[in-house]
Formats: sequence, structure tokens, C-alpha cells
Amino acid sequence: MKKYVLVYESAADVLVTARLHFPAHRARWDEFRAQKTLLMIGPFADPRDGAMAIFTSREAAEEFARDDPFVLNGVVTAWSVREWNEAIVDA
Repeated sequence: MKKYVLVYESAADVLVTARLHFPAHRARWDEFRAQKTLLMIGPFADPRDGAMAIFTSREAAEEFARDDPFVLNGVVTAWSVREWNEAIVDA
């Protein structure tokens, strides 16, 4: 089953700026969860290494990133979407 992985690269000051913009970022992800297009989201163990999210479509992933407060406010310096073939699916 195809999924789409959104990968974020963090700004050098992510540990400071993420806190400032997290409420708006969280509200955005809540929207996409309600639409059932966002399946998982979160930073890597060290947030300076970036973050990722898994979406049901490329369009949803790109739409999320384009207007995400983390992207708009420089918490994220770059993002990309990659198609991923999920191999194990719990029924």
C-alpha cells in the first residue's frame, strides 16, 4: 500500500523556534488527522535531525507542508515528499 513520507530539515535554531510555532503547527496537523490524510507525525529523537510525517497521498503531504507554520516561519529549512511502499499492514 503506497504512502507518502514528508521529511523536514530543521533550522539550526529549531529547539527555540519550534516552541514558538508549535501550537499553530499542532492545529494544522489536527486538521489533516481529522481528514484522515495524516497517519503519523513527529520529530526524530534529536529534533535538530528533522522530522517526518506519513500521509495517504502526495497531494495531502504537499498541501500540509506548503502552509505549515513551521515552514512559513523558518523552523523548517527544506522539505521533500517521497513515495513509500508500506510492506506490513495491520488489519
